[in-house]
Amino acid sequence: MSDLLERLRGRGWRLTSQRRVVAEVLDGDHVHLTADEVHARAAQRLPEISRATVYNTLGELVSLGEVIEVSTDGRARRYDPNAHQPHQHLVCSECGTIRDVHPAGDPMAQLPAAERFGFSVASVEVTYRGLCPDCRA
Repeated sequence: MSDLLERLRGRGWRLTSQRRVVAEVLDGDHVHLTADEVHARAAQRLPEISRATVYNTLGELVSLGEVIEVSTDGRARRYDPNAHQPHQHLVCSECGTIRDVHPAGDPMAQLPAAERFGFSVASVEVTYRGLCPDCRA
């Protein structure tokens, strides 16, 4: 059983066949799919699943804090099931491939108090950009 499915079962979230297939599609490392990509992959497994069901399920997963919304290009929202481990993203500027990265150190500590302007900082989002090995070749 996937990590996401285990977490959802542990919360007592009702796993209908539609919800299950969405969670299964989101399972894995470095998963950052758009809602349309989730729907296309879910429909391969469960042809009768509707786009509305996928969108509603993704919204519920985000509300539960089990999936995070990521926007690395300013347009498409992507869904990341790696919601419980702090991480940043490494994005290929050419093809858009996204990888989760875990640099050493606390990103909150990297902003000196003098640069916080009195803000109480609650979270940090860092996106590293470059070219993946395939695009660089």
